[in-house]
Amino acid sequence: MSDRATRQAFRRGVRDGAPFLLVVAPFGLVFGVIGVEAGLGLAEVMGFSIFVIAGASQLAAVQLMAEGAPVAVVLATALAINLRMAMYSAALAPHLGSVPLGRRSVMAYFLVDQTFAASALEFERRPEMTAPEKAAYFLGVVAPVCLPWYGATLAGALLGGGLPPGWGLDFAVPITFLAVVTPMLRTPAHVAAAVVSAVGAVVLWALPWNLGLLVSALAAMATGALVEVASERRGAA
Repeated sequence: MSDRATRQAFRRGVRDGAPFLLVVAPFGLVFGVIGVEAGLGLAEVMGFSIFVIAGASQLAAVQLMAEGAPVAVVLATALAINLRMAMYSAALAPHLGSVPLGRRSVMAYFLVDQTFAASALEFERRPEMTAPEKAAYFLGVVAPVCLPWYGATLAGALLGGGLPPGWGLDFAVPITFLAVVTPMLRTPAHVAAAVVSAVGAVVLWALPWNLGLLVSALAAMATGALVEVASERRGAA
């Protein structure tokens, strides 16, 4: 019965992750094209997607490199963008902490926005799931999300600037994050952080080397933490 439930959880993960392919594929194509246009070789572009596997930070890093930004700025920006992965890990730890270390290591590598969002919602909907079932669901989401990312990046790098401009594939970047973030704005802290990050990115857009993004991300995290603490104090009063 347990094996059957695990297989069913994996299939649900594949099913729930499949719609993300509609944005993962063009997102990967965009990164592949931008990487080549920025002067990276095929191996360097693929290395980014394989070893970093974080589209937003990859795009930001490549664009900053193309603009000649200092290495410290490139690294700080990529780190700030990817700090959300630490929060994702903390949120999933109660569900997956008992999974064997080897499997958790694989899952940590494949922890991206889409796999977190789908898994967090599924675990909340089905609190009765066992840890092996939750791990199977997570890995099911990985199949249509992370694996096609490599192929899309390769296709974009090989095509380079040959993609028709009229395709407008850059829509995939904002659409991806809207699809991931919107269902998760369920507390005042979440909403406050989203508002601060959006306003900050618009107001500070003129700062060099995309520093406005870095400042906005830090301000948003601080705001969310402050609102969360204030909410807990009100609840305890």
